[in-house]
Amino acid sequence: MHLPQHKDLPIQQLASVFGSTSATYKFYWLIALVELIEEGGIIIPKRKIFARMISNSWYIINYFHISFGKQDNLQIAVETILKVENLTIDAKQSNIEFCLENSTNKETLYELFHFDKNVPHWFLSPWFPKKEKTAIYQLSQSFENQCLYALYKDHIEVNPDWIAYLQCNAKIIKDYCYWNLALFLQARNPNVPDIPNKLIKAAVRTSLTKQTNEYWKLVFKELGAIHCIFTNTPLYFDKKNYALDHFIPHAFISHDLIWNLIPIEKSFNARKSDRLPVFEEHFHKFYDLQKIAFEINKHHNAKSKYMDEYLTIFPSIASFEKELFSNTIQPLITIAHNNGFGI
Repeated sequence: MHLPQHKDLPIQQLASVFGSTSATYKFYWLIALVELIEEGGIIIPKRKIFARMISNSWYIINYFHISFGKQDNLQIAVETILKVENLTIDAKQSNIEFCLENSTNKETLYELFHFDKNVPHWFLSPWFPKKEKTAIYQLSQSFENQCLYALYKDHIEVNPDWIAYLQCNAKIIKDYCYWNLALFLQARNPNVPDIPNKLIKAAVRTSLTKQTNEYWKLVFKELGAIHCIFTNTPLYFDKKNYALDHFIPHAFISHDLIWNLIPIEKSFNARKSDRLPVFEEHFHKFYDLQKIAFEINKHHNAKSKYMDEYLTIFPSIASFEKELFSNTIQPLITIAHNNGFGI
């Protein structure tokens, strides 16, 4: 993926900012900067940019538990601020930013302004190779080498020559950042599925109504009741005392394939949240219920689209082998636990 060219701007410098990257701050700094320029910002307080960096990375760190690296200051800042500011994992981005831009908490202020030690000036290093911090600040204030912005103690000023380009190409530039960020994070989380779709919080989680009505309703009809694999409570379709749940949390697996969905007791589902099942305790019941549901649906409609979803585990729908199912589920639970999901 490449940035749009411009005959009067040094696009190669902007493109090269991710050439040597050992942490995520460059990606989130540029994403925040472009967003704020889209909103009309020209003279932008550094604190506002740092707050946007935190809010943009909030969900991927706190909800999806993606590792940025043990020494990544952005991840450390997000995890610290979550604790000290009493914010929630699913807090609205606007609420996070308001909190960070107005907080007087010493720990929060430390985490925010810790970025000022390196982020703003090192981002400009492609325009000022081999220059130190003081020199970069001084040279940037006259927009030397057509640098992206000028640096001051508590704010930056966007170079007027760049504003139209950044505004017109904002979506492409952000996509370029997220594409490079996905490559960076996938290399550090090789066993975590679907990282590109975890970079931005979805506005609304996809409903599981279709899976309920088109697949599990038939199972309820055949069995009359389904017993929750966690509480053994009998569940009834008409009583609606169940919720369709991801056996391995959606926050990790990031899909709604039918082989990971089962009805469980509604009140327990609320308590369970994104905790992992205990493989030795829960897998056998999960497998048995999945197999029964599979066989009922296969009998009624072997060409159902939900049958195809099992082909990610089994070579064909002719069999429903416990070992193959186990070989898929157990490693996912282990990897999720290693990435911070609790049991």
